[in-house]
Amino acid sequence: MKIEIQCFYFLTLLILPIYAATALGGKSGGGGGVLVGGWQPIQNVTEPHVTEIGEFAVEEYNKESKSQLKFLSVVKGETQVVAGTNYRLIVATKDGGLTKNYQAVVWEKTWEHFRNLTSFTPVNA
Repeated sequence: MKIEIQCFYFLTLLILPIYAATALGGKSGGGGGVLVGGWQPIQNVTEPHVTEIGEFAVEEYNKESKSQLKFLSVVKGETQVVAGTNYRLIVATKDGGLTKNYQAVVWEKTWEHFRNLTSFTPVNA
């Protein structure tokens, strides 16, 4: 009887990760679901909240770097669910007479009214 119980636990521990990966749409299963913690494309980058996150990113970058970039629009974006939401956006800006794109990552926890600019890097065309 003791061997049967050990066998049961062994098989459970062996099969459970495979089942979980399949159910979550991992590469091994291809179940088509959303991968937890993975980046998901933003379908509508003109949505007001996404625009607000893009504006925040440019404003914070300007404060930190003493720059004077002007926010134009969000060109492309992705979200990632963490302890809150990460937004990875490509933002178009105006720097004097030049239009430049940057990749901005903003971490937001709406229930705490918290936002943090994690990174802001130029995107080469």
